[in-house]
Amino acid sequence: MRKLLGVSLIVLLSACASQTTQPEVEDLAGGAGTGSGLGGSDLMGSGSGSPGYFSQLQDPNSILSQRSVFYDYDSYTVKGEYRELVLSHAKFLRDHADASVILQGNTDDRGSREYNLALGQRRADSVKNMMTLSGARDGQIESVSLGEEKPRDLGQGESTWSQNRRTDIIYRGE
Repeated sequence: MRKLLGVSLIVLLSACASQTTQPEVEDLAGGAGTGSGLGGSDLMGSGSGSPGYFSQLQDPNSILSQRSVFYDYDSYTVKGEYRELVLSHAKFLRDHADASVILQGNTDDRGSREYNLALGQRRADSVKNMMTLSGARDGQIESVSLGEEKPRDLGQGESTWSQNRRTDIIYRGE
């Protein structure tokens, strides 16, 4: 009876244990394997440098050239001032089914490594949720956390930290 109870307890605890899973990533470069990551489209430009729509992303007069969403301290709520930016990128993804992005959530260097990785993931996921609710397909967006590992500014103080609390929008193949 004790043995059965012990085994039951182990099974119950292992079923409740949290598991960290890596997001599935399609082979968008069309390297080894089937090469059908995007149904035959080529984000790398097939010899022409890059697809024509990348010029829209790089035009400094376009909101699409802005690629970072910044946050308040210890927050993952997308501020109202970044709503139009996120919605514009979502519309671009909706209109260009062969485009895809990686959302990189970042934090400043305050807090533990584990906390910052979790906060960075919540930041990237908040932008992803806003984009998918605005029409972008879930498969076009990968959200990852870099935590404090990729600072934009290495100094100390609020002006530095505010530059590091962000989600970067990175288009694949650009």
